[in-house]
Amino acid sequence: MARRQARQQAVRWLYEQDVGGTELDALVARAVQGLRPEDVRFAEELIRGVDAHREELDAWLGHLSHDWRVERMAAVDRAVLRLGLYELRYAREVPAPVVLSEAVELAGIFSTPEAKRFVNGVLSQASRDVQDVVADPP
Repeated sequence: MARRQARQQAVRWLYEQDVGGTELDALVARAVQGLRPEDVRFAEELIRGVDAHREELDAWLGHLSHDWRVERMAAVDRAVLRLGLYELRYAREVPAPVVLSEAVELAGIFSTPEAKRFVNGVLSQASRDVQDVVADPP
């Protein structure tokens, strides 16, 4: 449950950064409510990872989402998808089914039932792409 709360905090931070342009350090400094220090560290690791790879993640997201331009997506859906893509690509210790389940749950908490289906579809394809790369290295 603690990691889920850390992911929820990460989505909040990513959303605020996207919509409000808030600096990551400012977000982390003030938003430690109710989280254990290790969960804050996990949430911070996630948002810093997403931030460091944002261009790559957005390009991948644009490729996966076919008829949806990244900048036209709801900001909260973008935050959930960026987080899920980051975990699939870079946080490989988390199994892909867990990443998908958590992302769909986050979409259900912060967005709409339609977003849950969209997030599931995009991240399911991303998971297959990652598995193909791992199975067939360059």
